[in-house]
Amino acid sequence: MRMAALITDHNERLERDSHKDDGLGSTARLNNFLKEVSRRAFVVARLATQDEDEAMDIVQDAMFKLVQKYSGHPEGEWGALFHTILHSRLNDWHRRQKVRNRWRVFFSTNDDEDDVTPEDQVAQTQFLEPERQLLQDEMSVLVQAAVGHLPLRQQQALLLRGWEGYDIAETAKIMQCSEGSVKTHYSRAIHSLREKLGDH
Repeated sequence: MRMAALITDHNERLERDSHKDDGLGSTARLNNFLKEVSRRAFVVARLATQDEDEAMDIVQDAMFKLVQKYSGHPEGEWGALFHTILHSRLNDWHRRQKVRNRWRVFFSTNDDEDDVTPEDQVAQTQFLEPERQLLQDEMSVLVQAAVGHLPLRQQQALLLRGWEGYDIAETAKIMQCSEGSVKTHYSRAIHSLREKLGDH
């Protein structure tokens, strides 16, 4: 598996380090961190993409980047660093999807839609259909479906604040926006969920 090879390569590099004992201890802790964070990260990515394969690729890419660039950082920083990478990858994925959807529209050959502008035909990537099979032991099906309908930035603020437990300042750093924006996105997400879920 890709992650197994990743950790193996990381271990081999640490073994060449003069601080061999400390490095191996750090590797074990990093391996445990990746195992613990991977499932929750997959749920976040799957909610954002509505695609299991894409979600898996994004999570693995974020994990690879963490090991490759930041494994030497203090263990207490791994969580924020990983989520910064993960959400950056999700933002990149959404941008690529928008571009791909626009190109598909421009090359469409449907002659019956001459009066429809390309912008009208571009598929929405921020308001997606809820996924049919979700991890019921992580969040309820209803909540996951409702979160899946939220715009990406509202999803990020909600999950980082309400699920991962980051404070406003940490969330703003991960999302690379102001604390005011975090508060706005989070408030809108909560308001939207209350409207959709009602008495549930």
